[in-house]
Amino acid sequence: MTGGLTLVGTPIGNLGDVSDRIRRTLATADVVCAEDTRRTRRLLTAYDVHPALLVSVREHNEQRQAARVLRWLEEGRAVAYVTDAGMPVLSDPGERLVRAVIASGGTVAVAAGPDAATCALLVSGLPSGRWCFEGFLPVKGRARRDRLAEVAAEPRTVVLFEAPHRLLRTLTELAAAVGARRGVAVVNDLSKRYERVWRGPIGVVLAELNAIQPRGEFAVVLAGAAQSRTW
Repeated sequence: MTGGLTLVGTPIGNLGDVSDRIRRTLATADVVCAEDTRRTRRLLTAYDVHPALLVSVREHNEQRQAARVLRWLEEGRAVAYVTDAGMPVLSDPGERLVRAVIASGGTVAVAAGPDAATCALLVSGLPSGRWCFEGFLPVKGRARRDRLAEVAAEPRTVVLFEAPHRLLRTLTELAAAVGARRGVAVVNDLSKRYERVWRGPIGVVLAELNAIQPRGEFAVVLAGAAQSRTW
């Protein structure tokens, strides 16, 4: 293969977080593949980038579209892949595409941008020397119960993502699993105008959040089991 695939990070909220390399990668790509072409087109237009070909590659068509990407790479085309916000693959589509390109002998590069997991960890105030990323918990059933138990026993700081309509339920179940005094930081709308962070024992933070209606994007950073249980 003579072409290459570049995974491109996109802003998680603040349009000013796009680097010169990201702009250049998107502007010079022969094909831009996107999780949501409508959302990506708005982003590209904001930077005056108008790709010749903008193609949907999302969770439900990724395996099928990977074959098209491989053909473009064989033709020597430069392909960029973006998801809706942050870095592809991290709780986003892209893993199957990357594996297909590697298996076919293609090259994969990264034009790094912001991601919510590391940004949330940095502002949490919790130990960052050793940490792990859990993404979204299973929604229900035994898979959810098992994952909650694993998170509760994890000795490292844990970073989770959660949808606003499930946030209070998840915090309630985490508090039951780890105890009300375990340290937590709940980060809302990172890098956006109304970014907010709630820090403290999980029981206290849960009580504060119960008084509002959660909206926007949330990351939950939980102190590890081996760390202090008090803030």
